[in-house]
Amino acid sequence: MPAQTAAPATGAQRTRAQEVFAILAARYPSPAPALDYADAWGLLVATVLAAQCTDARVNQVTPTLFARWPRIADLADADVTDIEDVVRSTGFFRNKAKNLKAAAARVMAVYGGEVPRSMAELITLPGVARKTANIVLSNAFGINEGIAVDTHVTRLAFRLGFTQSDAPKIIERDLMPLFDRSQWADINHYLVFFGREVCDARKPKCAPENGPPCPLAHLCPRKGLK
Repeated sequence: MPAQTAAPATGAQRTRAQEVFAILAARYPSPAPALDYADAWGLLVATVLAAQCTDARVNQVTPTLFARWPRIADLADADVTDIEDVVRSTGFFRNKAKNLKAAAARVMAVYGGEVPRSMAELITLPGVARKTANIVLSNAFGINEGIAVDTHVTRLAFRLGFTQSDAPKIIERDLMPLFDRSQWADINHYLVFFGREVCDARKPKCAPENGPPCPLAHLCPRKGLK
């Protein structure tokens, strides 16, 4: 996927995007993160750990992590090598442990022990970029400042012709005009679910021989292309 500058959304693009949204909304009536979490901090930690790791693995790790350090202050004061031992199986564990400890320390020192509720503040936390911030804001606080763009959203946005870029910030900028602000959180979930279930990276189920016919095939300009 070549990186390009963002193009303004056309009426036809938005109409097609809304058709995609309606089909996926009917297919996935209860959109929610696959990560287990109890509050905004729990979701932030789980999302940081989920980078280059499966949600299932993260869900196995976070109960141990929060049993050992139940409060943000506890993680801020933890020995980073102890955090590494707990999160080792999620991959890139040294960097994740360092970022989680530093993020906890910043939340305590700067934000009074409360996870901040704005994009500008969240992205000042170590290990938190726009994707993680969008996930926390929309799912923990009900605040839609943007659309979280992960590998599934990147792939499907390109295949569906909603972007010509592989840069998350540009993809997000391309997607936002196609959907109502109230739809931003859900379209992330829908594209992630559909990417895992049907529009696979290596073997998309566009053709009957790869599985049931894709319900978005009639709306997909890159049907059959990877």
